[in-house]
Amino acid sequence: MKKQNTYILGIESSCDDTAAAVIHNGRVLSNVVASQKIHEAYGGVVPELASRAHQQNIVPVVHQALRRANIDKKQLNAIAFTQGPGLMGSLLVGTSFAKSLAMGLDIPLIAVNHMQAHILAHFIENENQSKPEFPFIALTISGGHTQIVKVNNYFDMEVLGETIDDAVGEAFDKSAKILGLPYPGGPLIDKYAQLGNPKAFKFTKPKVGDLEFSFSGLKTAILYFIERETAKNPNFIEDHKNDICASIQHTIVDYLMDKLKNAVRITNIKQIAIGGGVSANSGIRTALKKAETTLGWTTYIPPFEYCTDNAAMIAIVGELKYKQNLFSEQDVIASARMKL
Repeated sequence: MKKQNTYILGIESSCDDTAAAVIHNGRVLSNVVASQKIHEAYGGVVPELASRAHQQNIVPVVHQALRRANIDKKQLNAIAFTQGPGLMGSLLVGTSFAKSLAMGLDIPLIAVNHMQAHILAHFIENENQSKPEFPFIALTISGGHTQIVKVNNYFDMEVLGETIDDAVGEAFDKSAKILGLPYPGGPLIDKYAQLGNPKAFKFTKPKVGDLEFSFSGLKTAILYFIERETAKNPNFIEDHKNDICASIQHTIVDYLMDKLKNAVRITNIKQIAIGGGVSANSGIRTALKKAETTLGWTTYIPPFEYCTDNAAMIAIVGELKYKQNLFSEQDVIASARMKL
C-alpha cells in the first residue's frame, strides 16, 4: 500500500451527535462533535428533533473541523460519511450534505458502516496506542448494538454473536431510568458504581447461546428488585445508590467478559479490541486490562474521544477505503438497518 498524502473529511450523523473530522495520513487534525441537549428533557433521543438539530449543526461543525485542521476544503481528497446503521432522518442529513459537498468539490464520496468504523477506530495513528493485528476479536458495545465480531481484515468482518433483544447501552440507560437518574444514565451508573460494593446485590445473568447476548430479562429483574425494595423502604435507592449501581455494572461487565471468554475459547484468538459508546465504561476497561495478566490476552481499548460517536472513526475508514479505491456513487442511499 503506497504512502499517499491524503486529507479525508469524515461526517457522522447516525444518532444525536453531529460530528466532522479531518484525517491526514492516518492522523487526526480535527475532531468536532456537537451534542444535542434537547433530548435530556424526554429521557431519550427523539428522532424528529435529532434530524432537525443535525440540519442546524452540520454546516458550522464541518466549517469548524476544516478550520481546526487548518486546511481549505479544496485540499480534501475525499468525503467519508456514515451510511448506516442509525436513525433514518439523522443519516439523511449527513448523507445529503456529504454527497453535495463531494459533487461540488468533484472529489470521491465514500460510504462508511458506522459499526465497522467503531472497530477500525483502532487504526487511527496514535503514538500512545498500538494497533491490533489481524485476525482479532472485536466487542462492539453501544446504545444500539452489542456484537462479537471476528475481524480478518479491514473490510472482512464476521459477526460471531450479537444481542437477541436489547443492546448493552440501553440496559445501562434503562437501569438508570429505573433508579431515577437523568438521561443519559449509563455514565452516571459508572460514576456511582466506582463508590459502591459490586457484590452488594446479586442479579442473575441471562442464559442464551455461548456468543449471544440478552438484556431484556436483566432490565426486568432490576425493575422488580427496585419495586420490591422501595415498597419496604421508600428511601432504598438513595440509601444504597452506589451499591445498586456497582452491582448492576458488575453483573453486566461480568456477562460481557463471559461471552468474550467463550469467543476466545472457540476461535483461539487472544487479541481483543472494544469499540462503541459503552467501551468508555470504567468497569469493562478494568476487566479487560485484568484479563491481560490473568488470561494472557492482548487488549486494545480506544481513547475516550473515539469510543462514543465521532467523525474521526468515519474519516479513518474513509482513508482506508480511499487507498483501495473503494468509492461510492452519487446514487448511494442511507440505510437505517445496515448490517456489518
